[in-house]
Amino acid sequence: MSASMDAFVAGFSEEPGYLNHPRLSPIGEHALAEERAMADVLSHARFGSFATLEEQDDRVRTAVAALVRTRPDQVVFQPSTSQALMHVMFGLTGGVAASTGEFPAVGYAMARAAQSLGVLVPHAITPEHERVTPGVVRDQLASSVVAVVVSLVDYRTGHLVDLEGIRQVIGDRLLIVDAIQGAGIVDAPWELADVIASGGQKWLRAGQGTGFLALSDRAREQLTPVWSGWLAHGGPDLLHDVVEPASDAGAFRVGYADAFAQARLAGAVDAVMAAGVPSIRAVVEERTARIMEIADEAGIEVASPREDAERAGIVVLEPHPEFVSALAAALHNHGVSATVRGGRVRLGAHVSTDDTTLEMLRAALGEFSTTTSA
Repeated sequence: MSASMDAFVAGFSEEPGYLNHPRLSPIGEHALAEERAMADVLSHARFGSFATLEEQDDRVRTAVAALVRTRPDQVVFQPSTSQALMHVMFGLTGGVAASTGEFPAVGYAMARAAQSLGVLVPHAITPEHERVTPGVVRDQLASSVVAVVVSLVDYRTGHLVDLEGIRQVIGDRLLIVDAIQGAGIVDAPWELADVIASGGQKWLRAGQGTGFLALSDRAREQLTPVWSGWLAHGGPDLLHDVVEPASDAGAFRVGYADAFAQARLAGAVDAVMAAGVPSIRAVVEERTARIMEIADEAGIEVASPREDAERAGIVVLEPHPEFVSALAAALHNHGVSATVRGGRVRLGAHVSTDDTTLEMLRAALGEFSTTTSA
């Protein structure tokens, strides 16, 4: 690995056996250092030091803008992907199409907006073999749909969506991307998206309470900032008269954000950019391929895509239904952290996943294979 990658990897210290990055990645030193610095500022309250807290908003928007290749004024900090999606859905008018297999945050946001305001009309897209492809979207797209929602990486299958193909088939409709399972490990064609919503607690490794919403100029024009608070007017003044929100993404602010969380996300994103997303992706792909090889050795079906172009960091194992509990037990016995849900086991490696962890996985799957074949 390069010196920059070595420095990036050195910032992580999770215990061996951790393969649950798609659920929650252990926070890195790049973010922890920011947390400690903000705590020092707040605890000592040195004269003039609180300006540092206020500066974190500009800082995090600048960092995220570099990650998704947009402008800082097109980015607004959010505490989670779910809250970012709520802002988006409550701001839309017309038909909104999303797969029935999307993460529940999408469906809930669409349903709550439709029920509360009556101006959003949900349209269901049925995926083909659990995958949302350009052909699936094209064939199921109603003329009344004004926006299409997709996950950059499907949380259940690990499928990396073809953003370019979907952009082509939806025309000038808004393309809304839930990027949480890809941001930080996929150098996606972000310019094709009108809306990017993501949290920082997974592959960005910034810890919980971190996230962002990025809007193209077209999206900002079409979205109504329904949930827009007293800081959304875009100026420093404390206004008692209710005024129109800002014309940029800042319109989707409510009140003060957690400066600690903003600093963590900024530090984490800066570290990712220093290492380089393509370089990170290359390491993750290598670790992911090794997980698949270990699963193949144990005779366990891999349900996630095998081609590099169709996957990111998620590996999904699908044993026979009657053996799911046995597989979960074997992983537990060998100290391997994973997510077991819906009859499947989801694993995910990051740059800090070492050989010890992979050998622990090999031992666990070997035990499982021996037990179930006896």
